[in-house]
Amino acid sequence: MKKIILTVAAVFALTFANAQDAKESTGGPGFAKGDLYLTGTAGFSSEKTGDEKTDGFTLSPGLGYFVTENIALEGQINFDSAKFDDGTGEVKSNGFGLAAGARYFWTPASQFSVSLGANVSYMSTKIESGGSETTEKEIGLNIPLGLNYFVSNNFAITSQWGGFGYSSNDNGGDGAEKTTGFNLGLDLSSISFGLLYKL
Repeated sequence: MKKIILTVAAVFALTFANAQDAKESTGGPGFAKGDLYLTGTAGFSSEKTGDEKTDGFTLSPGLGYFVTENIALEGQINFDSAKFDDGTGEVKSNGFGLAAGARYFWTPASQFSVSLGANVSYMSTKIESGGSETTEKEIGLNIPLGLNYFVSNNFAITSQWGGFGYSSNDNGGDGAEKTTGFNLGLDLSSISFGLLYKL
């Protein structure tokens, strides 16, 4: 009976140790299947030429979840605000949008990883100018390249660069002609930086 109790205790101890090792390995830097993370970018710009001044602000918080070892599904909310003078008076714009997509990660479990994503976005922007208001609606598709570097077990610095993009803007509707466009961002001005927190 004593041998059976010792054997059961040994099996239990080994199982517990293996579980702890597995937990510690997934709790380090990098990603694993089932990981949930918060991410986001923020930006502010201000420019002045003579008496004309332009101010802008953007905020894009997001949430991601790894459905496999390499693929994460992402959702994002986008806010932007701008104020400038177009020569005839002050123009204000405020936008709200949503984006959803997926990203494929190379070496997701390591401290440094590269990703390629694809997302669809929708943005509604209200523009106030000269006492009148218009609302523009824009649909977009983007395929960005990303880099992620974990500075601790839970925090990472992220960046997205260039990518292929498509957009369609109704320019306020009411008979206005739509504006559609393609772009391929390859210069350094198209890099955006953000932070990521793994839950």
